[in-house]
Parts: sequence; structure tokens; C-alpha cells
Amino acid sequence: MKNKGRILIVDDNEEILIALKLFLSNHFEIVDIQKNPNTIPDIIQRQTYDVIILDMNFSAGINTGNEGIYWLRKILEYDPLATILFITAYGDIEMAVNAIKEGATDFIQKPWDDEKLLVTILTAAKLRKSNLEIKKLRNKQIHLSENINKSFNMFVGNSPVMQNVFKTISKVAGTDANILILGENGTGKELIAREIHKQSLRSGEVFVNVDLVSFNEGVFESELFGHVKGAFTDAKEERSGRFEIASGGTLFLDEIGNLTLSMQTKLLAALQNREIFRIGSNRPIPIDIRLISATNKSLNEMVALNTFREDLLYRINTIQIIIPPLRNRVEDIPLLLNHFLVMYGEKYHKHDLRVSEQGMDTLLKYSFPGNVRELEHMVEKAVILCESGLLKKEDLFFQQRISHVSNKKSLDLEVNEKQLILEALEKHENNYTKASNELSISRKTLYNKIKKYGF
Repeated sequence: MKNKGRILIVDDNEEILIALKLFLSNHFEIVDIQKNPNTIPDIIQRQTYDVIILDMNFSAGINTGNEGIYWLRKILEYDPLATILFITAYGDIEMAVNAIKEGATDFIQKPWDDEKLLVTILTAAKLRKSNLEIKKLRNKQIHLSENINKSFNMFVGNSPVMQNVFKTISKVAGTDANILILGENGTGKELIAREIHKQSLRSGEVFVNVDLVSFNEGVFESELFGHVKGAFTDAKEERSGRFEIASGGTLFLDEIGNLTLSMQTKLLAALQNREIFRIGSNRPIPIDIRLISATNKSLNEMVALNTFREDLLYRINTIQIIIPPLRNRVEDIPLLLNHFLVMYGEKYHKHDLRVSEQGMDTLLKYSFPGNVRELEHMVEKAVILCESGLLKKEDLFFQQRISHVSNKKSLDLEVNEKQLILEALEKHENNYTKASNELSISRKTLYNKIKKYGF
């Protein structure tokens, strides 16, 4: 049975090329040969190899090994994890040792023994595989470390609409179907995505969250697909993109409705082909992800307006989950309230907290334009500032109390900005387009301010 490895042999001696190809083709699926070393950069940008076998000298009458060292360095520039074996004559052992110091994996001495040759190449191929696995784990560890301090709360709810959401999660989590989560800001779309990942067969792999609101055309490709060293001015080292890091696990694209048509086209190509290209490289990198997307926009309306690609919508929307706003599941407010009281009571060392009847009545009547996120931040502030175990209405609606504490208008810019945003959202029933028009700011600016203030 042949190994699945891919071998590249570069030597100006055609007899050596033919001999190695005939022998190694019996053991490896693909064996490519090349006489001209000048083609190396183009070849390795288009294709990856498990082992590259390289001659030490290419020019007639030159036996210094400098040519081999030159091409070794070039290969390692393009692929730092390349495993390179040199072909050396009997008297070139010293040169081969120097090559190993430069980054070569091993050398093959002419004339070679077929059995020893095969063992050397197999060992080099295993080393390549091991190095790639280590790199993948390192990238995932970096990503996990960056997110280790982020707190993600349990998603709770006993209302019929939320029970239907939980049932849908249980049905689809075990599949690899692409999922689109729809809901207003603050409803918990990321929590749903994480719960799907937690219940999936990929739960032991990484969950990568990408907030697409913060991406513009200039950084989109680099962030999602990665780049090679020197691909652009600030590319001082190669970098894996989010697709590559998430391979094997789940990729969550938050606010996918914010992508421009150009970005949508690039994303669609990656999803259709199941491979990505780093900026500055023509080498395809296969990806294996479970895709979950989310947005607070109506993608069907955007398709009708030609601002969202219909084929991309079909690609990401195998299963759709709609998260209801908190005002449509008022019966969940006491449960959520208790959850946050316990959580922040433990965090700030304040226990046995409860809410007054007037406070609870006000909560149940409040429209919560910021949804669950607003309730959570409201409770956290109340827990921090409360002076007793009983939280009153004015403790929970502290921000509103500040704004109206006297007939004299507050001159705190941040306080007034937050209040104006809340009033605009309330007036327009959480329609961000109308609210942003009312406030004379862009929709993106409104979204960023909502995130800033934790509505």
C-alpha cells in the first residue's frame, strides 16, 4: 500500500531523477521531478510537499554546495516547516552537515541503498506531519489563550419559544450542517453558537469567533485567510487566518450581514472550494470547519436589494435559528434575573440578593431594547452599587435615575449619549436603521456604541 505523501525531487541529473521516481513511485502516491531549480519558487507556492529532495550542486564544475544552500534558504522562506533532504556524493559529507545546520532535515549519499533511502524519506515525512500538527496546536492554543478570560454565561429560558430553540439545537448540533442564527443585538446569538459547538462532535476542537463588524476590506482577507511573510508592508511574518485556525472545529461568523459584496464573494469561494489561499501565496490550504453565522439584519431583504449574495445565503442557511427578543419572552426575565444575581453576587461577594416587588414589576414592563445583554449589565451595576440585599427599582434603573436626579440637566456627555440611544431605540422599537437616522449617525456607529455601553 502506497503512502499518501507527496515528494518533489530537484536534480539536474536526469538519470538520478528517473531512478528515484521509478523507485519512490512504488511507495508514494505522488512523486514530482524537476531538473531546473529556478522553478522551485513557483512549484512550492502552488503545491505543498511532504519531502523535498534537493541536489547540492546544479552548475557543471561547481562542487561547493552553495547552490543547494541557496535553494534551501529559498524554500524555507516560503515554507519554514519544509523537510528537505540533500543528495550528496561521498566526498560531500561536510557540505551536507553544513546544510543540516542551515535547516536541512537529512541527506542521502550516492550511491544509495534503496532500503535506507526509503527509511530516510519516511522519517522525514513523519517529521513534516509532526511539525504541522505542532503548529496547528500552537495556533489553536494562542487563540484559546486570547479568549480564556472571556466569560460566556449559560443560556437560560423556560418560555415556549426558548424551549423550541433548545430542541432545534439538540437536533442539529450533532450534524455538520451550516447554521444561520438570527436575532437582535443582545439576544445571545454567540451563546447559541457556543452551545451548538459544545453539543457537537467537534466539541473537543477549537471554537473561533469572528466579529465581522470590525473588519474592513483591507483586513478581511488577512484575518480570515492569513498571509505569508512579505505579502504586504506590515506582513513581517507569516500568519494563519481564522479559517485555518478553526479547521477541525467550529467557525462562528458574527454579524455576517455587514460584509460588502466583495467580501461575500471571497467568503463564498472559500466555503464552496473548502480551501483558502493566504495573501501572497498561490498554495491552497484545505479547511475542515463547521460554519455558524449570525446577524441582526434581514438577509432576505438584503438579497432583494442586491446587497447580499443569494448563493451565499443558501450556503450559510442550511438550518435557521431565530432568537426572540427578551420583550417577547417576558416569562424568562425572573429566571434570567436570578441567574445574573447569583453570578454577580458571587463575583462581588454579595450573597442572598433579591429584587423588590416594585423593581420586578418595572422589569417585567420594561421593553429591554438591549435584550438579555442589557439585563445582565443592569444587574451587574445594581449588584456593585447596592448597599443592602434588596435591590430596588432605582438600583436596577440606575442610569435613568442619574439622568433625572434633578431638574438640572446632566452635563456628562456619556450619560446623555447613552440615554439618547436608549430613547431612540425605544421610540423606534429597536429598529437600528430608524434609530440611527433619528440620532444622525451611521448604523455601524450606533451598533458600536450599543456594544460599548453594553445594551
